[in-house]
Amino acid sequence: MTTASPDPLALQATLVDFALAELVRQHRESFPPLWSQESWAKLLIWLALNCGCSGDEAGLKAFAEAIGPLQMGRLRRVFFERELGDLELQLMADPAEQQVFVLPQGPAEEVLANDRIARALERVALQESVVADQARWQRLDALVVVPWLEQR
Repeated sequence: MTTASPDPLALQATLVDFALAELVRQHRESFPPLWSQESWAKLLIWLALNCGCSGDEAGLKAFAEAIGPLQMGRLRRVFFERELGDLELQLMADPAEQQVFVLPQGPAEEVLANDRIARALERVALQESVVADQARWQRLDALVVVPWLEQR
C-alpha cells in the first residue's frame, strides 16, 4: 500500500503556521508591559516592520489583512498562553477577557489546587495583575478562572 505524497502547498502552509507560532513564542516577552494589549500591538508592529511594511496606519493595516483573522486569532492565543509542564497547567491570560483561564494538563483534581495555581501565576509574572484573594477564584468543571484586577 502506498501513501499519497503530501500536497506541497499544504506543507508550505503548515510550515509557515509553525514558524509564525514559534516566532511569537520566542519574542512574546520582549515587549513590555507583559500581559497587555500594548504588548500585543508592539509585537505586531515589530512583525510588520520586519516584513517590510511601513509603520504607518496603511502599512500596518495591510499587514493585518495579509495575515488574516484566523491566523491573527491563533497568534494572539499563542501570545497570551503559557504552558507550565512541571505544574501540569496551561494559562490563558488574554487581557481582552475578563479573567485568566487555568486549565489542567493532568488530572484536574490533583493539578487545580490553589497553591499550584498561585505558583504558576507568580512564575509568569501575573500575580500582580490578578485578584490575589483565592476565594474569588472560581472552579468550573475542568478549569479555574481568576479575575483580572480592576485597575489594569
